[in-house]
Amino acid sequence: MTIREFKMPDVGEGLTEAEILKWFVQPGDTVTDGQVVCEVETAKAAVELPIPFDGVVHALLFEEGTTVDVGQVIISVQTGPAGEEAAAAEVPATVAAAAPAAAPAPAQAEEPAAAARQPVLVGYGVSQASTKRRPRKAAGDVAAQNGTAAPAVVPAQPAAAQLVAAAAQNGTAAPAAAGAARALAKPPVRKLAKDLGIDLATVVPTGDGGVVTREDVHAAAAAAIAPQVAAPAAAAPAPVQAPAEVAPQAAPAQAGRETRIPVKGVRKVTAQAMVGSAFTAPHVTEFITFDATRTMKLVQELKEDPDLAGLRINPLLLIAKAVLVAIRRNPDVNASWDEAAQEIVLKHYVNLGIAAATPRGLIVPNIKDAHAKTLRELSESLSDLVATARDGKTSPADMQNGTLTLTNVGVFGVDTGTPILNPGESAILAVGAIKLQPWVHKGKVKPRQVTTLALSFDHRLIDGELGSRFLADIAAVLEHPRRLVTWA
Repeated sequence: MTIREFKMPDVGEGLTEAEILKWFVQPGDTVTDGQVVCEVETAKAAVELPIPFDGVVHALLFEEGTTVDVGQVIISVQTGPAGEEAAAAEVPATVAAAAPAAAPAPAQAEEPAAAARQPVLVGYGVSQASTKRRPRKAAGDVAAQNGTAAPAVVPAQPAAAQLVAAAAQNGTAAPAAAGAARALAKPPVRKLAKDLGIDLATVVPTGDGGVVTREDVHAAAAAAIAPQVAAPAAAAPAPVQAPAEVAPQAAPAQAGRETRIPVKGVRKVTAQAMVGSAFTAPHVTEFITFDATRTMKLVQELKEDPDLAGLRINPLLLIAKAVLVAIRRNPDVNASWDEAAQEIVLKHYVNLGIAAATPRGLIVPNIKDAHAKTLRELSESLSDLVATARDGKTSPADMQNGTLTLTNVGVFGVDTGTPILNPGESAILAVGAIKLQPWVHKGKVKPRQVTTLALSFDHRLIDGELGSRFLADIAAVLEHPRRLVTWA
């Protein structure tokens, strides 16, 4: 009998964890190569995981609703002839909620080579090296950094941590090799540390598994600034202050008045992306209000066109087409900022993002190569994108490599807004509600279909002139939709 273990794969690019939404098998069930055994939710999408070998389920190592790190074993399968015989026997349906170490495999279980990746049918697989986490720094390290004596006996530490602790006790600088072990931190945290001039190797991590958090970086920055502030203050005697009154402790909140919801999945990654975008890209938002009556008439005519029967024709379709025409007239808008290389990357393709509100939260899948699609193809792509998003089946690949995004806040009756850029993109266009309003048309005030567009763009890439021309071209096409032909 051989027990094979299936680890949580990286179902996206660089994802570190996923939540198990649902198990489709139980201990004792027979599984075949390619059979879906569970559904997991990453920070980007819900994904079904097929198992890459045959056998009988031996154990499920995590319950539904548990967030599991990439590389951790989630299910073990009994393979070989013994496994086939066990399929007829009844196996206790026990779910091990503890860590994978709580379910030891038999000694004869074979593991792949350390350098090899686990074979998976979805995602990028995991290598053993990628699953290791640096342990939290022991008390001796923290004491050394604080200038206090470490206890006589401390837990075992990694080699790099031992070098740092020994150097601190001897009063000498730590050797350069001590920093060779890369600190564990997410990209936004690394960016924050870089902006604040903090070396992550010197930060004491408090996150799970020794991960450096934003709070750790801020604490390190505050500690670095404190001596500089304290030095001049010490020169002047501090004024005598009356003891401050101690504020009464707030009464505990009554049960039922508040509900705490864990931040995870799509909500977690959306929050991180929006904070990262807002504090990385300098946002500028411009607005334009115009008469969209002719576009609304064209929408109605296209709905009645027998050649377009069965297609979903709506204002967003023509707005998307207008954006593509405006990009062709202003190609420098379609770009991205490469911070590492200090380069502007001009895109000769348009992956048009469509912000979609789903039960799982806001996601932004994109239509690949939207610039090359006909009106019919664009309509079909929009319909498929929206249906897939609402069903929660959007794949991580559908949300990667976007270049510019549309968000339709008008469906909620909102006039406009100031949207935040999707990270890595140059601009986002918010479409407001199209309403019947008094408007001067041919010298007379008449009721017309009026709307407002709001364009937020990255001012590093797009200056005021370019952004204004781009937004004005979109409005011009929608005000006179014949330009969809003449300008295309």
